[in-house]
Amino acid sequence: MNISAIDVFCGIGGLSYGLKKAGISVLAGIDLDETCRYAYEKNVGAEFILKDISQIQGDEINKSYWSDSNQVKILAGCAPCQPFSTHSNKVKNRKKTKKWRLISEFMRLTDELSPDIVTMENVPNLEKQEIFKDFVTFLKRNNYFVSYSNVYCPDYGIPQTRTRLVLLASRFGEIELIPNTTEKGNYKTVKETIGELEQIYAGQTSQQDPLHKACSFTDINMARIKQSKPGGYWRDWDESLLLPCHKKETGKSYPSVYGRMQWDEPSPTITTQFYNYGTGRFGHPEQDRALSLREGALLQTFPPDYEFIDPSNDGISIKRLGIHIGNAVPVKLAEIIGESILGHLESNHAK
Repeated sequence: MNISAIDVFCGIGGLSYGLKKAGISVLAGIDLDETCRYAYEKNVGAEFILKDISQIQGDEINKSYWSDSNQVKILAGCAPCQPFSTHSNKVKNRKKTKKWRLISEFMRLTDELSPDIVTMENVPNLEKQEIFKDFVTFLKRNNYFVSYSNVYCPDYGIPQTRTRLVLLASRFGEIELIPNTTEKGNYKTVKETIGELEQIYAGQTSQQDPLHKACSFTDINMARIKQSKPGGYWRDWDESLLLPCHKKETGKSYPSVYGRMQWDEPSPTITTQFYNYGTGRFGHPEQDRALSLREGALLQTFPPDYEFIDPSNDGISIKRLGIHIGNAVPVKLAEIIGESILGHLESNHAK
């Protein structure tokens, strides 16, 4: 079979790279962030289309990439999840933001391209939104078989407790994600993933690996992490180290902020600020620092040789790379999606 995919909202290529690892040819990725181009093209080996999805018409893609009528066409995408995240529930007018409407643009592109397979990954909260229900209804009305479920990443060998909504749709027949590959008790741990990396200190960059770089600490944050226990809370600190919010009743609902991870467990969800000790349980299990960029990338299951930085550029922007890595679909999850699609096609395409 001649199987090929287009990746919408491709970023630095987590979804594309995983599909490629599974054995699917990825022809192009679409994104409006130019800073993602180098990593995407270098690692995926596909064209990076710098464009807003709302400015792309299906005819453009069909003429350039999907002109072969014998191709099995896959449209894949992970729209920016911030509008649908539970963290955004209190944001006023979030439904009026441009990012909220991106699911509708993905649906429009699906309509114009008529791909054989559609897959989308996002936060679990999207399932509750009318915009998602409209998309599922659209797919079914257009003769797609649709399945979707909330996937707990450790069940598929991914070393972080991320839960993601994964949708699969096919014109060929029933399609589902493959069964879990990892049983509880055998989940991949933080230690298995980053335990062998060189020891570094807060504010230090490894001489051997420029991506193994950790943010510096203020004196008070250094005092805080020294009193933090793996898997513990800010309640472990001396009262003099507490923030004003910790002393309020509302502050008690954020126990993992300023926390350390545990060696023998998967990591928490890697966010776009995983390098920041104060934004979650992103303290190293035993070193007095937050996660390095390399550690975040490995926990997102990017391979050690994935090239994130154009050598011709000077310096590394921790904030930018944090966004790139944290926003990515974990490569291993994308590979599982790819394997699910290929298994489905082997069973149904010849019928």
